[in-house]
Amino acid sequence: MIFIDDTIENELFAYIGSVCKQFESTAVQIGGTDNHIHILCLLSRKIALMKLVQEIKAHSSKWIKAKGKKYESFFWQDGYGAFSVSPNNIFAVKNYIKNQWEHHKNYDFKKELVSYYKKYRIEYDEKYLWD
Repeated sequence: MIFIDDTIENELFAYIGSVCKQFESTAVQIGGTDNHIHILCLLSRKIALMKLVQEIKAHSSKWIKAKGKKYESFFWQDGYGAFSVSPNNIFAVKNYIKNQWEHHKNYDFKKELVSYYKKYRIEYDEKYLWD
């Protein structure tokens, strides 16, 4: 199922960037595919990550639903993944986010996420990853 299509993608990413800015955080790069997004963000010290994600989801969900009938049933998943990025890896992460459509022609999102968890020894229970 397609949730984010190319007719709203760029406008959505710009809108999400404006939500980040509203909460004194800087969106460095936003991108994704039809079923997930990535946000590389400089998080303000004045807001908790969980709160920023909550605000992004709430505001952007309302924004998307107002875009027309085909988006009325849009929703974000309940959870989210968050990773810190070393300053010397920002360029690589920006490129990774920019090239999501091309990247996911070769790599399944779910398999890739689980491989990251394994690579970086992050404990997880797969029954809680997908909703």
